[in-house]
Amino acid sequence: MTAFVLLGNRGGPTAPRALTSDEVNRLAITRFLNYQAGGRAVTITVPNATGGLVITGSIDYRTHTGYGVVHGTGRDTSSDGLIQWTATTVLVHPMTDPPAAAPASPPASGWYSRQLRTSGMSLDSSLSIALRLGSDRPDNAALLPQNGAAWVGRDKVHGHQTDIMNGPDADTKASTSGTVRYWIGSDGTMYRVQVSVASESQPVVFDFDTRTYVPVQPVPGITPAP
Repeated sequence: MTAFVLLGNRGGPTAPRALTSDEVNRLAITRFLNYQAGGRAVTITVPNATGGLVITGSIDYRTHTGYGVVHGTGRDTSSDGLIQWTATTVLVHPMTDPPAAAPASPPASGWYSRQLRTSGMSLDSSLSIALRLGSDRPDNAALLPQNGAAWVGRDKVHGHQTDIMNGPDADTKASTSGTVRYWIGSDGTMYRVQVSVASESQPVVFDFDTRTYVPVQPVPGITPAP
């Protein structure tokens, strides 16, 4: 299972305890449910020293493609605009006054393409993690408790009652290591994920189910590498 180190607290976690069989099963299927749904609307809050970035958009977990609008906070507005990404490619469309939500059909021009960086950049690390919060198969429930998964509390997220669970410990390729923290509903639905990236001291937060999922349309004339 893909996992990332946790930093910071939200929702009043308590002392960890072993997962019940029901909690193990919900943790095991949470990424698979994202894939099974086809895609999810997501808001990604990426911290940095000058303020941070908020990406509002959608992720297609069948094609592993994300698309949305980027708004800078504080002094960080240099990345404002539209963004579409895969595991290897980032397409950016700079805008001085980006809309609150990305248009359903991406603009036909004004895009710049670059490789997604695998280390040293909190934005790219966050984009990579977001894509891996969906999986085409459930995780191995028998291995989760052995690898450090635990229950740490309960919280209400966007009107949904959730259990807060730590995922297993593991190294990853996205400048992250250690434990991921999930906020999971009674049916296994993922409502929030909080992780850290190696280049930042504050956690990245992924909030799901705040808006209706809008299917991701490719940028006209450009097919990013998967």
